[in-house]
Amino acid sequence: MTQILLGPKMWNWPEKFLLIAGPCVIENGELCRHIAASVAEICSRLGVSYVFKASFDKANRSGAGSFRGQGMDFGLDVLAEIRHSQHLPVTTDVHETEQVAAVAEVVDVVQIPAFLCRQTDLLLAAGQSGKAINVKKGQFMAPWEMANVVEKLRSTGNQQVMLTERGTFFGYNRLVNDMTAIPQMQALQVPVLFDATHSTQLPGGLGKASGGQRQYVEVLAAAATAAGADGLFIEVHPEPEKSPSDAATILPLHQLESLLTRCLAIRQAVKGTRPVAQPQVNG
Repeated sequence: MTQILLGPKMWNWPEKFLLIAGPCVIENGELCRHIAASVAEICSRLGVSYVFKASFDKANRSGAGSFRGQGMDFGLDVLAEIRHSQHLPVTTDVHETEQVAAVAEVVDVVQIPAFLCRQTDLLLAAGQSGKAINVKKGQFMAPWEMANVVEKLRSTGNQQVMLTERGTFFGYNRLVNDMTAIPQMQALQVPVLFDATHSTQLPGGLGKASGGQRQYVEVLAAAATAAGADGLFIEVHPEPEKSPSDAATILPLHQLESLLTRCLAIRQAVKGTRPVAQPQVNG
């Protein structure tokens, strides 16, 4: 299957680059509308397919007192408004099976967080929604192990599956990226995105919050594009240091266009030379 339904349009993933982007968490409607409109304008000009992303709940924050969001009802209202007023496909995370039905009424893509990518009941509920599903590969998962995740989703009859690479644990409070994970997961016959911002995370590195090294977002995005990624996942914010979640990794909004322009040039240069790998069963 080479097409995935994103709102009113089909995404032909072997041909067109995809960007999933937005703030880490829904702070307020005005900020989300501003980011969505800004990114949509850039993507339209560059010929990139775009899905707006923001989380209504950051359920895996490091500290109990960390800001999690404005709640599901408020968050879904914001996403629905952006979807209809700006004519954009939208996505958000689900953390519990009970959330899937309500979220699927609003979004075009249901996203499964990395820490929950093995949760069978959550995957089955998401698959049964009929919406496109984006699963973040767990930092603890080998790329070939994602075959089981894809199989669970496809067992529901849902073929609209995409995977996102976002780094692998390298000791404590550190992630590294193995770019061979991209073609290995593409061998499962699904599009594979690269999460360029979370890949710079230092998980729990600030004690009660995660640190990060956003200065490496562009170099990782470029490397993943050269490795054949079908798109990018990037969290953006006009003032990242003011974001109540993942402030250390979010890309400043004004840097997005130059990053995308570079990645598109790389993609054009390597087009037709995408690495090919076969699914593996062990390391």
